[in-house]
Amino acid sequence: MIFALRCFLLALCLTLTLPAAPALAQDSGESQPTGTIGVEESREQDAAIAQRIRTILSELEGYEDVTVAVKSGIVTLRGTTLDAAKARTLNDLVSRVDGVVAIENEVVESTDVVERLNPAVKRFQERITQMIAWAPLLIIALCAFLIVAFLGVLLARMKQPWDRLAPNAFIADIYRMLLRLAFVIAGIVVALDILNATALLGTILGAAGIIGLAIGFAVKDTVENFIASIMLSIRQPFRPNDAIEINGDEGKVIRLTSRATIILSWDGNHIRIPNSTVFKSRIVNFSRNRERRFLFDIGFEGPVDMEAARAIAQETVQALPFTLETPAASVWIDSISDAGIILKVAGWIDQTETSLLLAKGEALRQVKAALEAAGLSIPDTTYRLRLDPPFGALPAPAPAAEEATDAAPVPSAPEPVTPAPTPITETADVGATEEKELEAMVEAERAEEGHEDDLLDNTTKVE
Repeated sequence: MIFALRCFLLALCLTLTLPAAPALAQDSGESQPTGTIGVEESREQDAAIAQRIRTILSELEGYEDVTVAVKSGIVTLRGTTLDAAKARTLNDLVSRVDGVVAIENEVVESTDVVERLNPAVKRFQERITQMIAWAPLLIIALCAFLIVAFLGVLLARMKQPWDRLAPNAFIADIYRMLLRLAFVIAGIVVALDILNATALLGTILGAAGIIGLAIGFAVKDTVENFIASIMLSIRQPFRPNDAIEINGDEGKVIRLTSRATIILSWDGNHIRIPNSTVFKSRIVNFSRNRERRFLFDIGFEGPVDMEAARAIAQETVQALPFTLETPAASVWIDSISDAGIILKVAGWIDQTETSLLLAKGEALRQVKAALEAAGLSIPDTTYRLRLDPPFGALPAPAPAAEEATDAAPVPSAPEPVTPAPTPITETADVGATEEKELEAMVEAERAEEGHEDDLLDNTTKVE
């Protein structure tokens, strides 16, 4: 018993004093076989493992230059491959073979130019072979696309029903363009369906959408101007030769193009306004109605019956030969100031026959003459300076006079004078001569060739 105890203690001491066993090698990141290792060594087994690996590599592409050696279950791989990834996958492949204990992978990537070009040439030859094999089907798909697209072009070239559906030629061309685009997309779908590659259509449309979005942001102003041209072409807010005002620019409309609105100013200058600005601006169309009102101010002073003076001015304007009876002329007292009593005088004319400026000037002349003939004076705006004696100075003594026995009578305020109406004098010619000449200039501009297409329609009702 004591002897056994001594033996146990001796063994324990020997165990504690022996050096520790070496640690396992760290994983190098390459796949190695797992499991138990047999104690028997067989050359036949090594040969079988090597033969099996060679057979597998011979069936795979890219391992023609790889050699295999097996000793005691340890597989050594040497040689070159065209791709480094193929060399790394050898570990996973070889580790699956039964009996492999460890793998020494010494395969490297080849740098030989000929060897690296051969696969590319081979792939190119294969693509040529595939294209030749697919050529009949490709020709059929191409013919189907051309037939569908050509049908769309034929339909787009027809005048009807596009000219009937569209308010003008510009919108009709847009309809035709959309029709051609729809048939082109339909032709692509048919061709891809014949090739059994309809899944590619989603990729094409997605890429086209992204490209279109990028282009839209890049040419935002151009796209905005084009859309404004479409809207103006549909709405037709003015006609050729209409007198309009846009953002302070006044003149007669020459034409509406796909990019800008061109007007002829009263000074004879051409003004091009971008359609995006026109569409977003306030447009005043002076030619929309034949009737147009002129308005001016006139003043008078003195003790006078204001209602009678107002009536004289209204009767004078209404009696003018170019003033319309409906709407009737109107005059009202606008203000009373240091300059006198101010009247607002308004009258209506047919602007297609009468010049607005000439009618306004002639009416002002006739009203002034009528008021002066009735005894009224036009306010004099001349300022007079009165020099009083200095502050504190005594005034000059008044000359002596005999005392009046009776007090002098106090003068009373003058009674208001009631003016009598007077007949109007001969009126000047106020015909719309200048407007007619400007219209002739606009028509001459529109008749010239080489200009952009006009999007305005003379027969379209103005909104």
